[in-house]
Amino acid sequence: MIENWDDLRIFLALAREGKLTAVAKRLNVSHPTVARRVKQLEATVGARLFDRLPDRFVLTAAGEALLGDVQAMEEAAASIHRRSAGMSGDTLGTVRISAGEAITDYLARNLPRLRHNLNCIEFELVATHTLANLSRREADLMIRDKVPDLASIVTRKLGQASYAVYGAVDLAIGGTSRDALRKLNWIGFDEEHAYMPGQAWLHDLLEGKRPVIRTNDWQILAEATRSGAGISVLPCYLADPDPGLRRIAPLKEVAAEQWLLVHRDLRALPRVRAVMDAIIRLFHEDRALLEGRQPTRRNSKPALRVVS
Repeated sequence: MIENWDDLRIFLALAREGKLTAVAKRLNVSHPTVARRVKQLEATVGARLFDRLPDRFVLTAAGEALLGDVQAMEEAAASIHRRSAGMSGDTLGTVRISAGEAITDYLARNLPRLRHNLNCIEFELVATHTLANLSRREADLMIRDKVPDLASIVTRKLGQASYAVYGAVDLAIGGTSRDALRKLNWIGFDEEHAYMPGQAWLHDLLEGKRPVIRTNDWQILAEATRSGAGISVLPCYLADPDPGLRRIAPLKEVAAEQWLLVHRDLRALPRVRAVMDAIIRLFHEDRALLEGRQPTRRNSKPALRVVS
């Protein structure tokens, strides 16, 4: 009989990571502890669970058979954790919000509005392109531009974000025809992030050529544009409030829906519900900004029109 459930936790981590050092770092235990716990579990179940290859650990047939049961136990434990949180009527505590870096920047700039009357709640903002696992409570709320195919997730559409072409506020633009724009220095995303909004439009404009400057982060993209190194496609909610950027041309064909995601077991938790309501209210109040209809800033140059 397995009496130490930590052995199963280490088994599951090693099955996923494949290396003792990675498991030790992830679980904050020593390398020898991981090896000892694995041997101890193998002795308890009476079977070898891993083949030790030169560069990694690989599950044996016995390990594969055990893996399904341990994963089910992990999900059951996560479910109990979520449900116990949902049973609490306490509005105190922390709400962790996961979003891309541009939306995270937008939330950070509006924290006073978000936290109005919610000072009893601690906010954690996590900027990442990857999906947080809501089932394991890696985040309480997610904001994404697409609805992922995830079980037990409740979604709410927040609105739609528009994108436009931007350059430094003092950058001289000789013309806005497609041929003229094609000759300019463009800043865009690298190939791994070519799925980002506006990159398909840019790829078409450049006729398959890559932007001369590439990155994997909206903030770096905006900073490089602000420096005058080139022009780029940016979300209006990020670039319009920036005094160092000027909208060169709107892009009606580039937009991205924004969705709020929460696990169904947590949506009624008072602190999560309160933050959800605050986010929904913020996006509603800033609809004009998000959709690129914000009035032109004083002393800024007007946006130019792209001639097809």
